[in-house]
Amino acid sequence: MGAPVQVRDLRIVAAAPGGGAEHTIVHDLSFDIAPGEVLALIGESGSGKTTTALALMGYAREGCRIAGGTVLLGDTDLLALDEPRQRALRGRRVSYIAQSAAASFNPSRKIMDQVVEPALIHGTLPREQAEAKAVELFRELALPAPETIGDRYPHQVSGGQLQRLMAAMALITDPDLVILDEPTTALDVTTQIEVLRAFRRVVRERHATAVYVSHDLAVVAQMADRILVLRDGRMRELSATAQVLTAPQNEYTRCLLDAARPRVRESGLSAVADDVAPLLQVRGLSAGYGPRGKDGLPAIRILEDIDLTLHRGQAIGVIGESGSGKTTLARAIAGLIAPSRGEILIDGKPQAPTLQQRGKEDLRRTQIVFQMADTALNPSHTIERILARPLQFYLGLSGVPLQRRIRELLDLVQLPSGVADRLPEGLSGGQKQRVNLARALAAEPALILCDEVTSALDTVVGAAVLDLIAQLRRELGLSILFISHDLHTVRSICDEIVVMQHGRKVTQVARADYERGPHHPYYELLSRSVPELRPGWLEEQTPGAPGASRSAPTAPSGLTVHPA
Repeated sequence: MGAPVQVRDLRIVAAAPGGGAEHTIVHDLSFDIAPGEVLALIGESGSGKTTTALALMGYAREGCRIAGGTVLLGDTDLLALDEPRQRALRGRRVSYIAQSAAASFNPSRKIMDQVVEPALIHGTLPREQAEAKAVELFRELALPAPETIGDRYPHQVSGGQLQRLMAAMALITDPDLVILDEPTTALDVTTQIEVLRAFRRVVRERHATAVYVSHDLAVVAQMADRILVLRDGRMRELSATAQVLTAPQNEYTRCLLDAARPRVRESGLSAVADDVAPLLQVRGLSAGYGPRGKDGLPAIRILEDIDLTLHRGQAIGVIGESGSGKTTLARAIAGLIAPSRGEILIDGKPQAPTLQQRGKEDLRRTQIVFQMADTALNPSHTIERILARPLQFYLGLSGVPLQRRIRELLDLVQLPSGVADRLPEGLSGGQKQRVNLARALAAEPALILCDEVTSALDTVVGAAVLDLIAQLRRELGLSILFISHDLHTVRSICDEIVVMQHGRKVTQVARADYERGPHHPYYELLSRSVPELRPGWLEEQTPGAPGASRSAPTAPSGLTVHPA
């Protein structure tokens, strides 16, 4: 494995909407990757990272075209090959590991059948030898039960395990170049550290030439030998990882580093008096999914006996690994899932279990902002129509007052008024998330539930959204339940942190105690699992320690554990 890569004057263009003239999205990039080296491509969304990485396979996404340049893999110019020969090369000499393994596996086929498929298609190994090699890769990637995990279906393994299985599929043909495109972005911190460790070991031991696409500089610091910084499709900086992280030469690189460093965003909230009535009270809440048994409990129990209090103007963070029950808690509070036990009160008033049973005023007072703005916004509606709907439904606005309020909401989330006439597809990820937030604010709610609102955004855009939320808290006195798997994000914006594990609340930590211990061991585990912005951090971590709670999870009696 491992072959030199030489890119010269790579130019990629995209067709303009409506059939207009093409415009350049990647501008004359030139760089080399040595055999066995890992080069990271970093930058904001839209910087050209993935577009450049895909071009190393001779591939351009729909609406795009590789308009010039050369990409040499060893002695082969990929861009000079016709389409059949390019297809023959993909999966054989160049392999791709995508961000979402769950979307890349066929749920109806066993894992082994899918992992060995590239070797069978390209004829590099017969079936029996391919399966033996797959087991060897499973072992190298620190997967449990390597001899039998291939007999499972994709839904029968965790998200972190599926991501490593995807790596095994990519490596089975011993490719010359491996492209890793945001492979840990969708994983929680404890799973991420396991996957990073496995990827790094396999890449090093197999002397693979690799490209690592990411917006997370702390992750890149653990994986890359060199970093190429992109902005607007242009190279801003290319240097050794340590050089970029400690002495960046470009102002944009310095901005990326500044956005990646944890910082506390002040809310302006003074201490809450003990005698002030809480805005939200959650008492003994249990919830789950599936049919209920004779005891009234759901078949799949996710939450068990949760107590939570949130005061007006306060922001409380809820953290935990995937499957800990964070999102189920938000859905229960919002009325999207009925609790099996317990109660939810807003300003002392009990809330009906489901949306259908709640009145318009109760619906207005609790709004939720979802993680994926792409799927939360109707793609066929303009931004104006999306914002108009809650203003009409909850506040009865129309005509000039409606138009004025739409402009005010866009201004509130720092978007230009011209955005109103556009469809969601015409906005960036950060802009769509701002629209998502504006829609929640349109109802003038008492409580906003933010569910992983920055996890799908790049570092700079995510930091800007967090700054916006902190500003809105100061100006509007918003009350927020902020759900995340990123401890640094929650620390930066929340007054208190609720820590969940296996569907239970295990501890609650106030801002004043964030840096003071000792804390619950699970809180300490989450804290230790967040990568630091320096090379060598990963090697300092005790192998297996962060993942110990995941390899053999222990849930309370009757509770179902859903690892991720």
